Amino acid sequence: MEKHGFDNAKYLQMQSQHIRQRLDAFGGKLYLEFGGKLFDDHHAARVLPGFEPDGKLQMLLQLKDQVEMVIVINAGDIEKNKIRGDLGITYDRDVLRLLNIFRDLGLYVSSVVLTRFQEQNVAKAFQARLEGLGLKVYHHFDIDGYPSDTARVVSEDGFGRNDYIETSRSLVVVTAPGPGSGKLATCLSQLYHEHKRGVTAGYAKFETFPIWNLPLNHPVNLAYEAATADLNDVNMLDPFHLEAYGTTTVNYNRDVEAFPVLVAMFEQILGACPYKSPTDMGVNMVGNCIVDDEAVKEASRQEIIRRYYTALCDHKKGKVSDEVVRKLELLLKKANVDLSARKVVTAALTKAEETGLPAAAMELPSGQIVTGKTSDLLGASAALLLNALKALGGIRDKLHLIAPVVIDPIQKLKVDYLGNRNPRLHTDEVLIALSISAATNPTAELAMEQLSNLRGSEVHSTVILSEVDEMVFKRLGIRVTCEPKFKG
Repeated sequence: MEKHGFDNAKYLQMQSQHIRQRLDAFGGKLYLEFGGKLFDDHHAARVLPGFEPDGKLQMLLQLKDQVEMVIVINAGDIEKNKIRGDLGITYDRDVLRLLNIFRDLGLYVSSVVLTRFQEQNVAKAFQARLEGLGLKVYHHFDIDGYPSDTARVVSEDGFGRNDYIETSRSLVVVTAPGPGSGKLATCLSQLYHEHKRGVTAGYAKFETFPIWNLPLNHPVNLAYEAATADLNDVNMLDPFHLEAYGTTTVNYNRDVEAFPVLVAMFEQILGACPYKSPTDMGVNMVGNCIVDDEAVKEASRQEIIRRYYTALCDHKKGKVSDEVVRKLELLLKKANVDLSARKVVTAALTKAEETGLPAAAMELPSGQIVTGKTSDLLGASAALLLNALKALGGIRDKLHLIAPVVIDPIQKLKVDYLGNRNPRLHTDEVLIALSISAATNPTAELAMEQLSNLRGSEVHSTVILSEVDEMVFKRLGIRVTCEPKFKG
């Protein structure tokens, strides 16, 4: 059973209070750049056991009456149909998804900003759709010399060309479907326009990782590097903070490199920079809500292992470079963790060696390990899923949960009509078969009732899973890794 190492209730209270304090410090108007995932932050939930995936969203709901949401999307990303890797949907579809979620929760979404707008037809079509939903849409443009030519950027030829976003609430949260959308530039552009109008406004940044008040090589911060290995993000000590306060804090390379430029912009917009370091800009209180450091360290080490296996498989598929794999190997060494710490790896490999066919293993939340082998009827993942449900329901291993009379027609459909060569059932098909059996078989019904108890389990496969099997496991809340080997 995974130990909780994070106090989510304390976090909600402390984080909302700290944002209120920052808001007051700027005279009652704050543009808050929200980096990372605003909700469904499963990385944070994995490395900080006890953190709720929607914790940041719940925190904002405590400030609901003061909050106004502005969603930013790069018009070029709309034109290129850029995809969110974790969800498999385009950025423009994700904007609509965010809009619906925020509105359903009672958060006020006032507008969408199309950044780097160049009259793209697809962007204009998307604007018409947004306006049909009652949203205001604004345009921001490319600025020559951004961000280094601060004199030009902070001028009428720079930020001055951008539309001024009309806002009515004190806390303006600027969020986006993914990186590169232009959140920071949007916030700075607004500061420029507010200053022109005589309105005192401030800027702050909410970025969960790296955690500024944990050591540089704390496993949580190393796990963040592992998660962003393909982006070349590197954790580093904040030299500006050390010089200003004599205290070591952790930030990452892009913010440290950009800080002198931000200082110059603040000085031109406001007359002086309100911050002495990149760390000062942040409002993240996550590090103060860790209640069991050892539990958090162990969870983070496991995350680094999972990220390493993901990188190996992505490398095998040609998705990432050798450099990404090498970086993950270095992070494993820094975290002082061995792959054997992931118990399901050994169990799966042993089962595959015994059978001579692909196999898989699952560690249940209780710590019990079950395995699944390839057979004529079922793939290893499908067999593993059924065996795990049996273990959770206390069902004897030799009992058949699905009658052959249910499996046979599915196999016939796959091979005779859908053109599949492999008649074995995948996880989605075996769940459909199980649900059909549950209508007349009390044992199958008992197994179905265990599905929610799989959440938090760990799985390892000796071959790269199909997209279907991987997605089913993820939807069940199961964390999956694979050997970098295609099914023969």
